Amino acid sequence: MARTAEITRTTAETDIRLSLDLDGSGAGTRTTGVGFFDHMLDLFARHGLLDLTVTTKGDTQTGSHHTVEDTGIVLGQAVSEALGDRSGITRYGAATIPMDETLARCAIDLSGRPFTAVNAPQLVPGVTGGFEHELLEEFVRAFANGARATIHLDVLAGTNAHHVIEGSFKALARAVRQAVAIDPRETGIPSTKGSL
Repeated sequence: MARTAEITRTTAETDIRLSLDLDGSGAGTRTTGVGFFDHMLDLFARHGLLDLTVTTKGDTQTGSHHTVEDTGIVLGQAVSEALGDRSGITRYGAATIPMDETLARCAIDLSGRPFTAVNAPQLVPGVTGGFEHELLEEFVRAFANGARATIHLDVLAGTNAHHVIEGSFKALARAVRQAVAIDPRETGIPSTKGSL
């Protein structure tokens, strides 16, 4: 059974068209008008083994906040839709990723209960490639809400903002890759409640 989703979302601030295949290879194109964010989505798809095509047209004249947050919401919604009732999935995922001086750790539970905790004290205010640094947390929160997932992201070391953000996206991607994977021993929904 294909685990795919296509979502279109239009507001006064953004117009987003996104397609997702959870069982992909990293294929697709990412065009948001924010160069560094496109790069982060490219590596999210590649390290998550997700086929992801997204086109976002946002009010970037006001900054990249709406573009990044709304894309995160839609990407999370697409993951949730592609998972269906979440039967047979691993549910949990975790990854610790080194990137030069940076060490980022992410854990995810596709629990159906959105929660986000981001701890990245090394990430000082600034902008990289049109991406405001504080948008790392905004993206993760938006994604968690859309995916109905609990996500903990901790940056354990790092001094370079580019590395901190990129390492965090890679850790999230790898954790998602584990969590959405089909567990051949799981015969139903991985919860004692019987639903996620």
